[in-house]
Amino acid sequence: MTKDDRTEFEAHKRQMSIALGKDRDAFAKSTDAIHAVDTYDYAYLWSFLGVPIIQMPADVMATQEVVWANKPDVIIETGVARGGSVIFMAALLQLIGKGKVVGVDIDIRKHNRETIESHPMASRIDLIEGSSVAPLTIAKVTASIPPGASVMVVLDSNHSRDHVLAELRAYAPLVTSGQYLVVADTLLGMIDVSQTPTKRSHIWEPGNEPLSALNAYLSETNRFEVDEALNGKLVFSCSPGGYVRCIR
Repeated sequence: MTKDDRTEFEAHKRQMSIALGKDRDAFAKSTDAIHAVDTYDYAYLWSFLGVPIIQMPADVMATQEVVWANKPDVIIETGVARGGSVIFMAALLQLIGKGKVVGVDIDIRKHNRETIESHPMASRIDLIEGSSVAPLTIAKVTASIPPGASVMVVLDSNHSRDHVLAELRAYAPLVTSGQYLVVADTLLGMIDVSQTPTKRSHIWEPGNEPLSALNAYLSETNRFEVDEALNGKLVFSCSPGGYVRCIR
């Protein structure tokens, strides 16, 4: 009879993920590779269910692990862009059989809104247009959360330190115990300035980026802990260190 090795398999995955996260040489090689392929707009080359998803594949995989394992009722994402990410998370909730995604963006362009609202996953998506840190926008997002809902938050809009920190102070309190707060593009705080992506509408250099904001916010609260195993395996990723779990 074949041994049931599922427990051992998962334990080995965790062990290797943590070990990988401590391997600075491997991480340096991965950032060199990311820098090389960014010449070709690598993060912009993917789609999900027919809609552009401006993400690294490793981050997509990490997010689906979190969503599937914890099954939130509501996922709030700041930064809608072309819509692939909200559609991706809505599809996961469709498979789970419950929940909705609340997508927030300062400018949801007409063609992107049409793509999202005509998609088969549209029924699980609410779109809110406005600055993610404006009081009215925050009030609308908060009002969209049903009583007693479990809430996950993904922050992926303006990547300046001050903006992300303001988002963290506004949206992290909405995350419920056991769910995740994801801060995108933390890699910007881990690379040399010479590796900073420049083919963007804005250039975020070390010190003025999401990781600096996340570190500042984590010093203000004891509600979150960094997921060592999940973040450890996030090489070839834009968001290493950006996945934190609400523990209280």
